[in-house]
Amino acid sequence: MKRKLIIASCVVLAVVGGGFGATKLAIRHERMPLFDMARNRSVPVDLYIRRDKEMKAMAGMEVLPVAVLSHGNTVSSREYSFLANFLAARGYLVASVQHDLPTDPPLSMKGYPYVGRLPSYERGVANIDFVIKELRQSEPIADYDHLTVVGHSQGGDISVFYAAGHPDTVAKVVTLDNLRVPLEFVKAKLISFRSRGEGYKPDPGVVPSEADCEKDGIQLVMTGEHHDNLSDRGPDEIKGRIADKLAQFLDDDKPPPNRSGVATAQYSPGAPY
Repeated sequence: MKRKLIIASCVVLAVVGGGFGATKLAIRHERMPLFDMARNRSVPVDLYIRRDKEMKAMAGMEVLPVAVLSHGNTVSSREYSFLANFLAARGYLVASVQHDLPTDPPLSMKGYPYVGRLPSYERGVANIDFVIKELRQSEPIADYDHLTVVGHSQGGDISVFYAAGHPDTVAKVVTLDNLRVPLEFVKAKLISFRSRGEGYKPDPGVVPSEADCEKDGIQLVMTGEHHDNLSDRGPDEIKGRIADKLAQFLDDDKPPPNRSGVATAQYSPGAPY
């Protein structure tokens, strides 16, 4: 009890003295070299937490929402700091998961289903499940039962695939130009930022029609940007526009409508396709 009072006092002093000016300085960023013994696999994770929110949560004053970030193919998990810092600034505990390792084979470009990428999605699901299990132990200050999953390109497909198999624990889904897994598989609230194409066109059926988006409450945001620019590689102007739209999405507490196209058990991790 004494420890909680001390922490609470520190929180008050931090808020009064520092305010919320220097966002990046107010956020703790830690690289966690996690290792999954069951799969004999390294799963590095970058953790982002706003310091004053962390202290409040440690004092039992609140519980942090959780966001899981998944990177695109050939893009590092560390190349989404604009999203990670934005979410952390809003009070989220953010886990940016490194799905790909140098020892992994190249991603398939043909085959069935999802151009032969189903194994990589199942591996991504296993990575996220492992990270959540570890964080429940090391960071018991957050809500792991109402996740926000965010992903770019291949990471967006992993996020949609994960949400389809975890409808009871994923509350919100954010994709940035995912190309393979249909958005309508998701039961949760969903926003998808789309690029202008140029060699990165979604497979048929991935992005619903305007009429279906309207009916199912799926938000599409046409950025007019190149596919690769929906990461730290993009200009500050597009990052700002994404942050503005994302803030509106996160602040909207209306539940999603029931969707007839929500994935069935056959799309769950490990189930036969």
